[in-house]
Amino acid sequence: MEIPPLSERPVSQEEEEAFLRSIQPRRGLFGRRFIGPRRWRPGWAWLPRVHHRGEGGPGEGGAAFSGGTSGVAAWLRADLVDWGIRIAVVVLIVAGCYAVYINGVAEGWWRAWGEKPTAIPTRSAMSGRAPTPTATGSSRAPMSGGYQVGPDGVLVRPAEHAASTYTLPELPQAATENSERGAEAAAEHYLALLVYAWNTGDTTPLADMSDPSSEFANTYITNIGDLYDGGWSYGTSSRVTDVLRVEPVPANGTDVPENSILVKFHITSVDGIKCHGLRTKEQTDEYGSTLSIILTWRNGGWKEIQGRVIRDE
Repeated sequence: MEIPPLSERPVSQEEEEAFLRSIQPRRGLFGRRFIGPRRWRPGWAWLPRVHHRGEGGPGEGGAAFSGGTSGVAAWLRADLVDWGIRIAVVVLIVAGCYAVYINGVAEGWWRAWGEKPTAIPTRSAMSGRAPTPTATGSSRAPMSGGYQVGPDGVLVRPAEHAASTYTLPELPQAATENSERGAEAAAEHYLALLVYAWNTGDTTPLADMSDPSSEFANTYITNIGDLYDGGWSYGTSSRVTDVLRVEPVPANGTDVPENSILVKFHITSVDGIKCHGLRTKEQTDEYGSTLSIILTWRNGGWKEIQGRVIRDE
């Protein structure tokens, strides 16, 4: 049985290709994109896209199946909106990579582009060999809180506040007298030695004027030693603002010997700046306290045997 054709008019190759292009799905951002689902219907048949290669090519009429070249050409034949979206995506990717690079340089994850460590030639004085380059970083020392960090990991004490800038207090002549006035002068000198120990770390003069069993003196000596074991202090000050009491203390046969005198001062103090490791504490506000010291005359001089400081409320 012979089936009549759908149309008696012959279809040219150009018309067939135009028809095939018209039924192709719309191209999207990076390839083909379907507007909606394509359903197969009776009478439909899938046909490969073809392009001319001239006479003698494979397939009927010199046509060949479309391969990678036609796919690239189809990707390039995008409209202006698709090209704008593609360019915007590329710009965002480049900007993101640049932001990561800048942040990495700032955080020290990597060096800036083109940056190289400097080399300083070094040579042993007695080796006689050629200098060997030693890679070094920046010539600037690392900083923390406005202070330089030393090679031992401790903040460097400012040179203008070095321990050498504080002079050892001299014992006043009055403090050599075995009297209440001598005990008062000795107590004021003892306070000066305590301030000197905080600012220099030198607790030897304070210990020499204290009884070895004095808990008051030993507490300060221990605290100052702990601070200077990886730290420093400067700016500490105390001055006597009022003499509250100077009177003899009767011996009790245990911790208060004969010829002992109690001296009580009201003082105004500033703790100054203290550092331990990489931490600093700054206290520059004045505050008042009551200082009580018991001194005893021993071996031709006054010795501190007890003490107490009570801060004002």
